[in-house]
Amino acid sequence: MKVCVIGVGYVGLVAGACFAELGNDVICVDNNIEKLNKLKQGIIPIYEPNLEELIKTNVKENRLIFTNNLDGAIKKSLVCFIAVSTPQSEDGSADLKYVYQVANEIAPLIDDYKVIINKSTVPVGSAEEVTKIIKSKTNIEFDVISNPEFLKQGNAVEDFLKPDRIIIGSNSDRATKIIKDLYEPIEKTGHPIIVMDIKSAELTKYAANSFLALKISYANQIANIAQALGADYEMVRLGICSDERIGNKFLYSGLGFGGSCFPKDLKALTKIAKDNNCDYSLLEATSKINQNQRKIFIEKILKRFNNNIKGKTFAVWGLSFKPKTNDMREAPSITIINELLSLGAKIKAYDPKAFECAKFHFGDKITYSSSAYCALENADGLLLLTEWNEFKHPDFDKIKGLMKQAIIFDGRNQYNTLNLEEKGFEYFCIGKN
Repeated sequence: MKVCVIGVGYVGLVAGACFAELGNDVICVDNNIEKLNKLKQGIIPIYEPNLEELIKTNVKENRLIFTNNLDGAIKKSLVCFIAVSTPQSEDGSADLKYVYQVANEIAPLIDDYKVIINKSTVPVGSAEEVTKIIKSKTNIEFDVISNPEFLKQGNAVEDFLKPDRIIIGSNSDRATKIIKDLYEPIEKTGHPIIVMDIKSAELTKYAANSFLALKISYANQIANIAQALGADYEMVRLGICSDERIGNKFLYSGLGFGGSCFPKDLKALTKIAKDNNCDYSLLEATSKINQNQRKIFIEKILKRFNNNIKGKTFAVWGLSFKPKTNDMREAPSITIINELLSLGAKIKAYDPKAFECAKFHFGDKITYSSSAYCALENADGLLLLTEWNEFKHPDFDKIKGLMKQAIIFDGRNQYNTLNLEEKGFEYFCIGKN
């Protein structure tokens, strides 16, 4: 099938590469010439496992093309995905200016029937608005449908090719058949397609992400209660996760959620509820608990050093909001490091992939270490903020030998308390004393 993807950000790039991998002819369009030139050279602007290989292979096979020629891409394609950014406005709502800009630009270019697909995360009613914009500029037949993405950063390629489900929001039988044909190779491998009306599909994305955010905040609140009572949240988690009605995902305690999706989608759904006079107290509490989790971690550090960390040096392991990505949007590390710096501490940080993003946030205010162990030299404490695999089984004897004080603040509950205490460490984690 002939497909164009408008926007080569995170979602557009993954979608374009994966559709090409499924045998389609894909044209990815963007107005950022510098980014397009790098992609043509095989330089990928984001880190995502397996994505670079997928792009290079399909570019070589001429199934994947990068261009700024929107006119040519629209005319050559039957299916056109809108995958541009929907940044958060000051009031928490999704800013749709880029989506509407694309709708205005593609409308006069349509020369035959097209299926226009909102792949960007958009509030309920966005497809209707896109339809109105395009109809105002063309008499040629087209359909607009919703096809929200559910990609986890660090596992996006796998999620796209082996999804839990594919959501299609459509009010057109013709468009539904075309999009189902596009996804048929994935459906054939046992991954279901769920067809619903457009408004329900648009709401599903926000509802799913907000529920996962709610589970994380619930886990952290129970972990804090467990610690106050002298209980062990890890044992509590095992107890509740064994209930099949609850499940075992998104119930780990830690520093809370970050990234581009959960915080933004939660705030957008809160705004939607407010605008429609619906109760939003649970959504608001989810956000508040998430932010408080970072403060609680900082308080642990301050308490250990008698509220005086001026001149103390902290090694930070992990800067990205989660492992297997270089994304630092809404990362706990930003809040924690900035607060420690404001109190006079020195930071020596290491992350396998996020240094370029970190330099944007911190500049020269912190030291960027060449390895995890280099960051530990003469440190007064180690802060584990992202659970990269390489941090899970370190050489603790080496760690102790490098540090000024053998103190670990584990924001991801990666280590065994008793083992570390036996090795002479002071160990602070989330959800237990």
